[in-house]
Amino acid sequence: MTAPAAPAWIDRYPHDRALRRRAEVCFWAVVLLVQAAFNTVVTRIELRSAGQAVAAWEPLLWELTSALVVAALIPAVVTFEQRFVLRWGTLRRHLPWHVLASAAYCTMHLAGMWALRYAGYAALGEHYQPPGWWAQWGYEYLKDVRSYTLTVCALVSYRFLLLRLQGEARVLDAPEPPSPPALQEHAPAPDATAPDDPLGPPSPPAQRPERFLVRKLRREFLIAAGDIAWLQAQANYVGLHVNGHDYLLRSTLTDFLTQLDPARFVRVHRSYAVNLDAIAVIEPLDSGDARLVMKDGSSVPCSRRYRDGLRH
Repeated sequence: MTAPAAPAWIDRYPHDRALRRRAEVCFWAVVLLVQAAFNTVVTRIELRSAGQAVAAWEPLLWELTSALVVAALIPAVVTFEQRFVLRWGTLRRHLPWHVLASAAYCTMHLAGMWALRYAGYAALGEHYQPPGWWAQWGYEYLKDVRSYTLTVCALVSYRFLLLRLQGEARVLDAPEPPSPPALQEHAPAPDATAPDDPLGPPSPPAQRPERFLVRKLRREFLIAAGDIAWLQAQANYVGLHVNGHDYLLRSTLTDFLTQLDPARFVRVHRSYAVNLDAIAVIEPLDSGDARLVMKDGSSVPCSRRYRDGLRH
């Protein structure tokens, strides 16, 4: 038998965190280095046109220190953008927070690159003399607000691309609407001899989705609810782990679990829930927590707070 072919990189990329991390680091490194090189050339041309004489290494040091501080700030921008996600439904609520964040971004950027420039000049036996703080802050903010906006736009676009590569799921079976009043008039009258029920007639059981429609790039296919091995909360989405693949569904984990069979799907962690039929081994840990080894070979953390749910 021949070994199965390895998945193409475009199929591996959304699920392989190590591959994604390398690609993301390389992307920002290339962007910042190219930007620093272009800005160095532009700065030298502007200084020469203004008749200002500076050493050849100074514009390069200025731009490299700026790029290094921006590189250090990018993880903070990523974390902040994940907390205050920008889309049409959240734009009015989250945009003011991003305006404040851009001011903080500029302040940290300016303070960081000044500190690096002082150190760089000192290492070369020179003295760095920056302009006034507020004048420089206003000048830098005009540039940094564009840099911050472009960074956030890149993160939003990247998340959209990942969503298309990974696949976005939605519930296929929508609950049926209640019967219209006209049909209810022809329903049989209640038995007058039956005792009154103070709580009224029992409500029908809530419908649970049996299938999900997954859109991945230009393809669409169905997955069954029973094929979900485990679920993970991921910001504003729930990751559905199905046959070794992860698909995102826009919902919170708590809300989505109300739509699944509670006899089959149980929460085992603040961020995870599992299909009990998909568990192969429960490995207790010294801390009182456990590790759930699933039948597909993946593992899911189980906190001791939720371990009792596995015994029912």
